[in-house]
Amino acid sequence: MPAVQTLPHSVDLTGLKARQHDAWSSGDYALIGSTLQIVGEQLCEALDLRAGHRVLDVAAGNGNASLAAARRWCEVTATDYVPALLARARARAEANGFAMAFREADAENLPFDDASFDFVTSTFGVMFTPDQERAAAELARVCKPHGRIGLANWTPQGFIGELFKAIGRHVPPPAGARSPLLWGTSEHLHALFGERAASIHAVPRAFIFRYRSAAHFLDVFRTYYGPAVKAFAALDDARQEALAADLEAVIARFNRIGDGSVVAPGEYLEVVVERK
Repeated sequence: MPAVQTLPHSVDLTGLKARQHDAWSSGDYALIGSTLQIVGEQLCEALDLRAGHRVLDVAAGNGNASLAAARRWCEVTATDYVPALLARARARAEANGFAMAFREADAENLPFDDASFDFVTSTFGVMFTPDQERAAAELARVCKPHGRIGLANWTPQGFIGELFKAIGRHVPPPAGARSPLLWGTSEHLHALFGERAASIHAVPRAFIFRYRSAAHFLDVFRTYYGPAVKAFAALDDARQEALAADLEAVIARFNRIGDGSVVAPGEYLEVVVERK
């Protein structure tokens, strides 16, 4: 995969964003997102958050990084462009007794002043924006000088990256759209943040997916994960079976357990960008 891809001027970013919004509004990502909580905790440790820091969580989903920051007594604002996901994040915060701010917002057009936050985070969120340069510029804009941006991004060669590629062979992405997996490469991160960054520290990590079986993983994935919901819905029965078989093959390749259950390491890049 090339480190940098130029976005063709002919790409309909508005239409692409609408399609993505529809996908992420499908299923129930909050159910899957909740299983990834440890990633938000580890990212907040990598950022070395302190009590009282102002933290913005972008494309927060159901609030993994937001809750992790709140547990460290930070002043947290969670944003997402899917209201239903923000509602789930709010419910989680209330259940845990944390006071947090919530705001519906597009990662490519954040409604905050320059340098409003000490830290900006996004776990498996901002990487899916259609206009990658604009999203990166917005993350940097709202982060104060010498503040930090923390990201968790799936890598192209990891488990989730391979699942995305398998889906793409059956349901190709819109012409000209760039892969979100580019955010999982150090080269592309340097291209995105460029002169805005004093330093970029990217470390490969692994989230371990644990499911009862390959069939269980696939059932959860195609029922609750919005992009997979839309992919299967776009295919007839025979092609759905073919896609399921390819996904099961990817699961088998990454599964490190032979007892019928799934224990599959999912590589992601843990990123800390220090602002100039």
